[in-house]
Amino acid sequence: MARGSSRGPGSSPRRPASSRPTSRARATRAAGAAQPGSGRAAAIAAASWRGRLTAARGNRRTVRRVAFGVVLLFLVVLVAPTLRAYVQQKSDISAMRDKVAQQKVTVEELQTEQARWEDPAYVEQQARTRLKFVKVGEKSYTVIDPEVRDTTGSIAHSPKSTGPWYDTIWSSMQAADVPANRR
Repeated sequence: MARGSSRGPGSSPRRPASSRPTSRARATRAAGAAQPGSGRAAAIAAASWRGRLTAARGNRRTVRRVAFGVVLLFLVVLVAPTLRAYVQQKSDISAMRDKVAQQKVTVEELQTEQARWEDPAYVEQQARTRLKFVKVGEKSYTVIDPEVRDTTGSIAHSPKSTGPWYDTIWSSMQAADVPANRR
């Protein structure tokens, strides 16, 4: 079957090129149909070559603007996550620098403390106050109730308690059990 030789129902044969009207003939036909007071005057002006040229220029501008907008949108989509990551990393770096500065201060304090512990006099002082150590031949006194003070200089005698003897022992054991810095 040859191409283009079969025509289906309702199809019309093509017109030969010589019988088609030219664009100039269409423009004059449209100019003749235009009437000064009708709305077709604008359509006729667009059909003229100057109107088409103006419309084409306007379309080019619109196409350029749309293309510029698409490129700009693409750049924003491309750069926004990178910019956000950059700002986040800058804030992380700033926080880490603050943390390092704080840790340097802590290290300096610990080094100072370590230098103190290397001094034998400081170690002896800490052993005496914290652990209640004494040297051979020294006597250690621990004040159990620092609130009671005898200003007369005489030996203070404890008043006879009216309670049973085991309450006195129990209270002295409880007092001995409490560290010196918590009394």
